[in-house]
This record gives sequence, structure tokens and C-alpha cells, in this order.
Amino acid sequence: MTIGFSFRAVRSTCLLCLAGLLTLVPATAAARTGRPDPGPPGGAGAQPSPLYRSGTQVRPHPGAPRVPDVSALSWVVADAGTGDVLAANDAHRALPPASTLKTLFALTVLPALPGGLHHEVGPEDLSGIGPGSSLVGVVEGETYRLSDLWNGVFLSSGNDAVHVLASLTGGWSATAARMQAKARALGARDTHVRSPDGYDAPGQVSSAYDLAVFGRAGLRRPDFARYCATVDAMFPGRDGSSFGIVNTNRLLTGADGVEPYPGLIGVKNGYTSNAGNTLVAAARRAGRTLVVTVMNPQRGGGHAVYEEARSLLDWGFEADGEVDPVGSLLPEGTGPRQGPPAVPAAAPAAQPAEDGPGWPETGAILGAAALGAGVTALALRLKLVRDKVT
Repeated sequence: MTIGFSFRAVRSTCLLCLAGLLTLVPATAAARTGRPDPGPPGGAGAQPSPLYRSGTQVRPHPGAPRVPDVSALSWVVADAGTGDVLAANDAHRALPPASTLKTLFALTVLPALPGGLHHEVGPEDLSGIGPGSSLVGVVEGETYRLSDLWNGVFLSSGNDAVHVLASLTGGWSATAARMQAKARALGARDTHVRSPDGYDAPGQVSSAYDLAVFGRAGLRRPDFARYCATVDAMFPGRDGSSFGIVNTNRLLTGADGVEPYPGLIGVKNGYTSNAGNTLVAAARRAGRTLVVTVMNPQRGGGHAVYEEARSLLDWGFEADGEVDPVGSLLPEGTGPRQGPPAVPAAAPAAQPAEDGPGWPETGAILGAAALGAGVTALALRLKLVRDKVT
């Protein structure tokens, strides 16, 4: 095939435009708030939420089941439908999130990168991966469906897959900025994004509360819910080969002696030496979905994060109707409402409403332009790949 311009030039131009547009959106949002990192809601004299207090917070009715003894530094149990927080311990404590931060990455990037598109991986896509990172096995020069890369993110926690996807939406720094803005739009004020894949970086923190917010928001997207509930998949290898990958969330798969949790539908686990073990878990029972976050258990070994999440899920289902909420995962100023069932679905869904007010009209216009630029670049790549094949 002969064309009158360089594909790499077009791709570079599109991605540069995309990076600039996507960086402007969070900058506009930050300018509107007047500060990039807002503190706890409420001004002087306002009654602070119980979730900002230290220690375990719960409001049991007489005879309600007791909250289990959990060693994690921070944890949250919440109803994924209503957003009610049923109990928590140091919910807003700033801690390194490890790969559970990939929930925010997916919330931010999935809308612009649907799974049916293809991309040929170049050397620039894989640059800057931290030493010791978890990898799914992305190979330079191979062409991947984006759905395969998303499986690599959710199942294998592949930092290589994250780097490739981030490169398609403006690059590493632009993606971090968009993730930061997305967190604020969701009402998650504790999260500071430095490395979109969750790799340990100075100043990168989140909280059990914020991660529960991300998990709940993700479950309301059918694509996110489908990926995070996938137990295993085939991943493309070299020269047309493929190999199996298995979800590293042992509470979902039942691997390594961990009993699978009945009704589990995701979401994401993580580990680094700095963060310890972290987990966002969601399960559905009798039409009710709970989301639980557990950060850095202090006893019980590597499987403690799963067993402590299990005990908190059991308590949450048993305590249905027996406790009053101690807070909400909904952004401040929004009333409680029943969300759609938090289960994987094949039908497309509208963008969740809790992505919320607060984005200026300029941000919406730039976001739409950015999406168009990204899709144009990817479509051109897809066309050239097909032309090469033919």
C-alpha cells in the first residue's frame, strides 16, 4: 500500500494532540476548585464524618452481629447499590495502594479504549516499566486486541499492559493527571496518583474509602465488571501463539489453598513490599452487592488479605438491616440512591451519574475532542495493520 504521508508522523501528531487535550481537562477541573488536593469536606464548625475518625466506626442495632477482628491497617465495608458505608476502620488513612490503583486507571481509560480495537506495540509503549513489575508478557512488534491488554491488566496485573494503554491516551504523565481528576470527580480526596500502574512511587497514596469508591464505580460499568470477574483467559504470544493467564485474585479463583468466596464478582488485588497486600473485593448475594477494601493486614501471612475480606463480607451480609450507615461512598452533596445491579453485563451502559457534577463545560468539550483524537489514531493504526495483512 502507498500513502502520501508517514503513519508514524500522523500517530505522533494525534497522540501529541490527545496528550495536550487530556492534560487540559484535569487542569481546568483543578483551576475550578482552586486547589488540586482538597481536604476533608466541611468547613469550620461542620460536623466531621465518622469516617474521618480513627478506629473502627459502626452503628449497630441491639443484637447486631459483632464486627470481626481484622488486622488490616485500614478497611471498609459498603453497600455497592446504595453507597452506604456499613462499617470502617481508619477509612481515610493514606496508604500505598499497590495494584488496586489499577481500578482507577481502568475507570479513567476504559471509556476511550474499547476492547475491539487493535494496536501494534512499539518500543516507546513499553518504556519506563519499573524493575520487579508484574508483567503479562506484552511483546514489542506484536499486534494486540485491546481486550487482550485489558485482560492483562485485570487478570495478571500487568504493568506492561498498563504502559501500552496509557501510551494510547496521551502518555504516562497525562494519564496520571486524568486519573487524579477522575478521583476528585468521584469524591475520592485521599488519592494522589504518581504511577498509574500502582507501582510504588514517592507520594503515591490512596485509602480504603477511595478504593471502595473506585470499586463501586467500576462495577457500574459492564466492561469493567466483566474484566474484573474473569477467572482465566488466553493471551497472545509470539507469532500467532497464545498462552493461558489466570486471575491473581485468589478469593475469585480459589488458588493456592484459598477457598473461593461464593458470589464473588471481583474486583482487584495488589501487593508491593511497601504497600503490603491490598484488596478490593465485591460479592453478590440475594440481590445485594457488597464492596470491601482491605489494606495491609498486619498478621496472618500473604493470604490474610483474602481471609479478612471474607470475614468482612460475611459480616456485611449478616448485618443487613442490623446497622445504620456511618457514611457514604457518594460524592458530598448527592443524595442516596439505589444503583443498578453491580454484576457483569453484556449490554452497554450510560456513564454513571456519580462521575458527577463539577466538570466545567470546557472540560466536557475537550474530553470529547480527546476521545475523537484517540479513536482516529487507533482507527488509522487498525487500517494500516489490515492493509499490511492483505
